[in-house]
Amino acid sequence: MMIVERLDHINIITDKLSETAQFYANLLDLEERDGPPHMKPDQVRWIYDRNDIAILHLNSVEFPRVYDRAVATGQETGSIHHVALRCSDFDQVRARLDKNGADYQINEVPSIGLRQIFTADPNNVLLELNFFGT
Repeated sequence: MMIVERLDHINIITDKLSETAQFYANLLDLEERDGPPHMKPDQVRWIYDRNDIAILHLNSVEFPRVYDRAVATGQETGSIHHVALRCSDFDQVRARLDKNGADYQINEVPSIGLRQIFTADPNNVLLELNFFGT
């Protein structure tokens, strides 16, 4: 029996809430929505995947947290090196990064049919975008 069913979500605390929400929505065709009704839209944006799952919870610095700890927005992500997302349409994502003048690096792992794009979001969270079979 396996206890973990799946990764639920990633929480990013940011001083660039709108910019961060738009980054994920525009680059990866994710949907930006309000959080639950008790959360203020100017402090919380949830980002949904095509399966209607809120995979990213974006919170402003001002948003009160149940378990609070110091966060240095824009700094590298401490012990977490990167967040990996399985994606489709390598060419479209690369074109969007080019259009926005984004810094990125491509890596290929032919033995498993994988192409990767590494880029940082507006908060300096490193993303590993994985494209299999492309």
